[in-house]
Amino acid sequence: MSRKRDEPVRLNRIYTRGGDRGETSLGDGSRVSKLDPLVRAYGAVDELNSILGWVRVEVDDERLARIQNELFDLGADLSVPFAEDDGRLRVTQERIDRLEADCDEANAPLPELRSFVLPGGGEAASRIHIARTICRSAELEVLDAARRRPVNPLVPVYLNRLSDLLFILGRVHAGEDAPLWKPGGG
Repeated sequence: MSRKRDEPVRLNRIYTRGGDRGETSLGDGSRVSKLDPLVRAYGAVDELNSILGWVRVEVDDERLARIQNELFDLGADLSVPFAEDDGRLRVTQERIDRLEADCDEANAPLPELRSFVLPGGGEAASRIHIARTICRSAELEVLDAARRRPVNPLVPVYLNRLSDLLFILGRVHAGEDAPLWKPGGG
């Protein structure tokens, strides 16, 4: 039975044995080492997406559901070597603009920040801070890949803005319990 147009994939069997020798296929069908910078980059994005799923167990926020889907799109973008205007699913400026609007909306009710925030402040805030640091690591993997391979230049921008949003959401969910840095330990 052929796949329907609205089905992104149809899998009857999960294992293929295609990667048993340390190689995998990119979205364009080319075979590369699993150590290829693009594979590392979209693997880091997958890790971020997984941790956001863990955050969502504790935090009911529709923005995070949308972002998880966008991260899957972002991983698809990374899995295909970048070529301008190639008609592929790509991260767009509109998605970055939406993240900026999310940042502004979430940050508006918060008091002015007068110290650096330490990770913590409750279960939800702590999970969000872990996601934020994993987001930064994913951004670094993408930047490293972009030094060696063509990468959509909006991908690291998206991840940078997402880490900003996660920082703000960490503050939101810590509330009054947000631990602040005290220089000198004390």
